[in-house]
Amino acid sequence: MQPDPLSVLISRMDFALISSVHILFPPLTIGLAIILFSFELAWFRTNDERWYRLCRFFEKLFIVNFGAGVATGVTMEMAFGILYGPFSQAAGPFFGQVLGYETITAFMYEAGFIGLMIFGWGKISRKMHLFATFNVALSSTLSAMWILVANSWMQTPTGIEFKDGMFHVTDWLAALFNPNVFAAFPHMLLAAVELSLCFVVAVCAWFVFKRREVQLFIRPLRYSLVALAVVAAGQIYLGDLLGENVLEHKPAALAAMEGQYDTYDADGNVNTAWNVIGWPNKEGTGLAWSIKIPHALSLIETKTWNGAVEGLNTFPEDERPPVVLPFYSFRIMVAIGGAILAVALWGGWLSYRRQLCASYAPLQRRFLMVCIAMVSLPYIAVIAGWWTREIGRQPWIVYGMMRVEDGMSNLSVGLASFWFAGFAIFECAVIAGTIWYLLKVCRNGPDLTSPVAGDGEETLGELDLPEGPHAKRPEYIRPV
Repeated sequence: MQPDPLSVLISRMDFALISSVHILFPPLTIGLAIILFSFELAWFRTNDERWYRLCRFFEKLFIVNFGAGVATGVTMEMAFGILYGPFSQAAGPFFGQVLGYETITAFMYEAGFIGLMIFGWGKISRKMHLFATFNVALSSTLSAMWILVANSWMQTPTGIEFKDGMFHVTDWLAALFNPNVFAAFPHMLLAAVELSLCFVVAVCAWFVFKRREVQLFIRPLRYSLVALAVVAAGQIYLGDLLGENVLEHKPAALAAMEGQYDTYDADGNVNTAWNVIGWPNKEGTGLAWSIKIPHALSLIETKTWNGAVEGLNTFPEDERPPVVLPFYSFRIMVAIGGAILAVALWGGWLSYRRQLCASYAPLQRRFLMVCIAMVSLPYIAVIAGWWTREIGRQPWIVYGMMRVEDGMSNLSVGLASFWFAGFAIFECAVIAGTIWYLLKVCRNGPDLTSPVAGDGEETLGELDLPEGPHAKRPEYIRPV
């Protein structure tokens, strides 16, 4: 029995909201963990107290974001079972096991070391604490890898067969190392680093703009801008590789991203033009209008002057993805990537001219305001990229094998609306609370007065045997 079409629409909007909110937080957890390790490594090697203060300050921001990511991640796992029950059951032999690997090798692994990272200052040696921070960064990266393995398998399913309503794994290596994951995981990992560098740049720029602790924040501002220029350029290259992967394995998705309806024009010539912007006609058979650059599509996608890119009209009508959302979300992502690279190069130019030293940096108010405002751009780009990827896979939940409506739970309209409202309230509360706490940490600023953590000299506490009837029961005395 097929679900009600309105219920399907509400459930799809619900899951789109849940996944779009969740993806805001893991990238910062992954990238900021790597940056925290670099800060702590610099302190470990130089014994410069400023790196220690920076590490402790950004660690607070990391904790707030980490908590939000866990909360929204648990919600998304709930949503799979509630909204996509048939898919969860059918894909369990592969999808469930991959998420189990993620829990064991990443989430539980991270949970152990994150406790040492947060509460181990002064309680364990500096070398052991650095090791703990490294493992938090590594486990966060492993978590992203497993999630991308699962999602990439939905994009390019290999190593499985669909029989009797279930996906049966026939080749684990082929399923895990599916064609899409080799391009998608590096692209997502670099996106996490890029977002985190933009976050650090924005926070440091805000303190310099406010002339608060300029000596402390000017150095990470310069270093982060240089790193951001390299990462942003690398991300553009990886994005192109991912585009080539989509062209090979999901040509309908690429056609939707590019607004390419006809492979050839009326005269039989290859449609080589790249549509900068445009809008589909009422019939959905082409673009009613567009601004084009001749030969650009062929150059971008096939690396040839007249290479053919398959158009949407060559695919069955019921297997074509929507066009407007992936078309414009893709362009938003690309435009933001270029803007971030431009700002990073601007910062590099100012550093080269020695305008980003402690004396002159507060005078660069326009640049600092741009850096602060730029913090929103990678978040928009991550959501836009996620929409491009997920909507481009439509109408399939597992590409070419299971359609979305076949994988959805048979909910009534009322029940689907109930879950939508409940999840929406929760997600909005998490976003509002996270922003509030992040701003609070920034307003309070770094702690510059507490003693620098020692090399494991502090005790965890002591056991004291009190007098009286409970003398045989030890009590734990917390250290002051």
